[in-house]
Amino acid sequence: MPDVRLASPRGRWIVLTTVLGSSMAMLDSTVVNVALPRIGRDLDAGLAALQWTVNAYMLTLAGLILLGGSLGDRYGRRRVFVVGVVWFASASLLCGVAPNVGVLIASRALQGIGGALLTPGSLALIQASFHPDDRARAVGLWSGFGGVGAAVGPFLGGWLVDGPGWRWVFLLNVPLALLCVPIALRHVPESSGGARAHGRFDVTGAAFGALALALVTYALIEGRAGSLAVVLTAAAAGVAAGCAFVRVERRGADPMMPLDIFSSRQFTAVNLVTLCVYAAFGGFFFLAALQLQVAVGWSALAAGTALLPTTVLMLLFSARSGALAGRIGPRIPLTVGPLLCAAGMLLMLRVGPGASYAADVLPALLVLGCGMVTLVAPLTATVLASVDTARAGLASGVNNAAARAAGLIAVAALPLLAGMGPEAYRTPDAFDSAFHRAMLWCAGVLVVGAGVAFATVRTLAPDCAHPECLTHGSVTAPPLEGRRAAGRIESGE
Repeated sequence: MPDVRLASPRGRWIVLTTVLGSSMAMLDSTVVNVALPRIGRDLDAGLAALQWTVNAYMLTLAGLILLGGSLGDRYGRRRVFVVGVVWFASASLLCGVAPNVGVLIASRALQGIGGALLTPGSLALIQASFHPDDRARAVGLWSGFGGVGAAVGPFLGGWLVDGPGWRWVFLLNVPLALLCVPIALRHVPESSGGARAHGRFDVTGAAFGALALALVTYALIEGRAGSLAVVLTAAAAGVAAGCAFVRVERRGADPMMPLDIFSSRQFTAVNLVTLCVYAAFGGFFFLAALQLQVAVGWSALAAGTALLPTTVLMLLFSARSGALAGRIGPRIPLTVGPLLCAAGMLLMLRVGPGASYAADVLPALLVLGCGMVTLVAPLTATVLASVDTARAGLASGVNNAAARAAGLIAVAALPLLAGMGPEAYRTPDAFDSAFHRAMLWCAGVLVVGAGVAFATVRTLAPDCAHPECLTHGSVTAPPLEGRRAAGRIESGE
């Protein structure tokens, strides 16, 4: 039985450690988008290379995050968390000194492996360490500080890009790791999943899942200019790998994603909504930072700061939105929220050369932020409420992976669908036109998500007692970022 109290010095050190670890991954996901135009210019990279700069990280993270949580169960959550922090910081150092875009992309893939190790562990350490009476407050602090980190990320990224340079976006992780690791080793107790954690690792399933995502992503990114035969071969191989993944998960003795969890219609429906919503979010935040710099002509700092309203709204009002959904049920928020987000993205059609922040950009971001506030916390709560309590961690891990995979595919597919050429981001007019087409695609996907929610999500209010359901406030992190992404933690708290 965990017995650390939040008011104790050790309790405060544990919260600090987990916040530092999760903030490394969270900051990277928010600041890199702001740095993309400068990275492209400095390394003479085309749009496809910029897509891979984002997707190489998302690919390994999405493909391995379920396995990363299982490693923590088996070998110790603190141990795997520390290894993840060191790995992530080392890969960040490689990103910061990368001499060309090829090394940068490879280093970003290594970063994703580190993220898959540390991300499940950050909240798992809180769950495993604190006394049950203090766990809710500890989770609230973790979530609140994480939201603040997400809020300052775009501003910090813009300041670094315009000041010391884009390489410091990655190098900043090194001192954070140097602070985090000694604190973790000294103050955080070790824990594991006990007898429940000694099954076999689903390495085959993880490999097929990551391979499927990699091949489909390659086909989508190279679809504009690559050889048709190569693109079609990659796409077909990706589909085959996806089928193999399903087969392994259905027949394996210890699958990382047991397919019977999808026997819950509510769980399946909410994950379909998640795919739509986070595909739109991933595409939007990838392209919006580019649009504000390339087409509108703002600095990286101005572009990063301009995107703050969505995160601030999430930080301030997500808990209230979750409480409201607990009273009225998830169907209305999960229908209205995506429609508001779609309206915000349609308002982004007014953003182009000569755009005014107050008249054009801010209204779109406020409407988008209101939509996010409306849907994100209820979506998270409904995921947990749609399965048995004993599988809540597994449910959140599957939903987390779905959200990341959706963003990965969106960043790969959206430029292709919008007709962006390899050098589009170097030409303001061409990028502006393609950005407007991309916003139409994003809005359309959100409308589909709203339709799925209205048609399939039950109106019954979710019965979710987990405090993180109501405190989750990060727009950049998928639902329940660290809540035992592998899902094998005891969840009877």
